[in-house]
Amino acid sequence: MSATPWFRDREALRLIGFRYLPWLGGLNLAWEMAQLPLYTLWREAPAAWIAYAVLHCTAGDVVIGGAVLLAGLIATRASAPAQWRWGLIAPLAALAATGYTAFSESLNTAVLRSWSYSALMPTVEIAGIEIGVSPLLQWLVIPPLALRFARATGRGTQAG
Repeated sequence: MSATPWFRDREALRLIGFRYLPWLGGLNLAWEMAQLPLYTLWREAPAAWIAYAVLHCTAGDVVIGGAVLLAGLIATRASAPAQWRWGLIAPLAALAATGYTAFSESLNTAVLRSWSYSALMPTVEIAGIEIGVSPLLQWLVIPPLALRFARATGRGTQAG
């Protein structure tokens, strides 16, 4: 096993910056656009505001997804990507992001009332607060998928 930690490993930084984050951004952009009808914004806001909201949320998703990946790498004491414990890092990232999202959704829908769900949003009750299923699923699905795609697109690209 390599003694070089992930944050000093060029291949790890390339994987994160040039493969994982772009996949994460693209997948989250698609998810944000697909789930628009699940929020009242879809019917109540002008098109420019909706576009801003989608881009703003996607940028936030990339920050969250990057942060939870870093937390997973730290928690697993990762080194070079060839030694990453992918089967542990992906679920750690997904669970951390889902936990943050549950907090953020409850804060923004119940406390701050920054946004609200449309009648189309399926919800679950957590600690007495209704939280949208779509944003929770977003984080259970997208980080592991982005990691899988990042790993797959990196195969065969490493020079001797």
